[in-house]
Amino acid sequence: MAKSIRTMEDFSEFVGLSRPTVSKYFNDPSSVRKKTRDLIEEALEKSGFRPNIFAVNLNRRRSNIIGVVIPNSTDPFYMALTRRIEIIANEAGFLAFVLSSEGRPDMEDNAIKTFKSMNVAGAIIAPLGVQSRQTTLEQLGESIPLVYVDSPINETSAFVGTDNRQSFGLIVDYLCRSGEPPCYFGMPQVNTNAATRRSAYTEAMERLHVEPKYVSITDSKTWDFERFAFEEASRLLENPDRLPTRTILCANDRLAFGFIAAAWQRGLKIGHGAEYDLRVAGHDDHPLSEYACPPITTVAQNYNEIGRLAIELLLSKLSEEDETFHGRDQILLKSELMLRRSA
Repeated sequence: MAKSIRTMEDFSEFVGLSRPTVSKYFNDPSSVRKKTRDLIEEALEKSGFRPNIFAVNLNRRRSNIIGVVIPNSTDPFYMALTRRIEIIANEAGFLAFVLSSEGRPDMEDNAIKTFKSMNVAGAIIAPLGVQSRQTTLEQLGESIPLVYVDSPINETSAFVGTDNRQSFGLIVDYLCRSGEPPCYFGMPQVNTNAATRRSAYTEAMERLHVEPKYVSITDSKTWDFERFAFEEASRLLENPDRLPTRTILCANDRLAFGFIAAAWQRGLKIGHGAEYDLRVAGHDDHPLSEYACPPITTVAQNYNEIGRLAIELLLSKLSEEDETFHGRDQILLKSELMLRRSA
């Protein structure tokens, strides 16, 4: 019976080459002669042997693994983002390893420590922000290049995301021109977007010389945006006169889903025109916004472009010969207004 091939030593014996030569191939196939490479690849096909990629990477000065941390593995924004990152990373010869913090700082901290133990080459992180343990992130950033997406950890970090000032300027301008000016329904304080988007709304209203107005919401750090908005709106809509205006601009589309559901349960009609009770708009262009009832007026983030630019920025940092990763690289993308029946 043929000997089972489980280790690199077993495979080296099977292929008839030295252990260092086989290791050299797995570290970089182009580093061995073509004749040797063909021999190893033929033996791989015959034996079905696959080395432990994590063990191989631990022995490298720099691995071919790129770490990715997201706060919510079920959110379509992060799903689209990681899919784009994985495709481009793979084309460049890297493996994207994705972990979710699930909105918990301890899990984000553990993900960062896991990446350090895996000797990752670099990382793309959608941080919790206000809840992030900055010391852990700073320590990781001292050893490998980091690129942040969705929200930056600070003003000097490498970041790819949406230009909130431009996007809120776009939708605030439309809502003010087309009807009653909007009041702002903010998001839970889970990352820096909470403060940045509120500030962007305020600036946009003040540029139009309109007084900013805010919906009073409960202080929360939940990532369950739909439930949060549904419960807050259900409370507020017990007496709709408590709303500052009848046009509500939500910090993101997931909040708009919850708000619209609460309004429907109260028998309120959402839409644009005299026959409707409320107008509701959002931000992000969530993949389901077009299919909500009614479809949600929003501004579209370019998910694929954020993912593409983030991985390309990280790969460019990995190619820097001097290995200094502390330059200020911030890319802000413009958004597009999506006019639908909710507003």
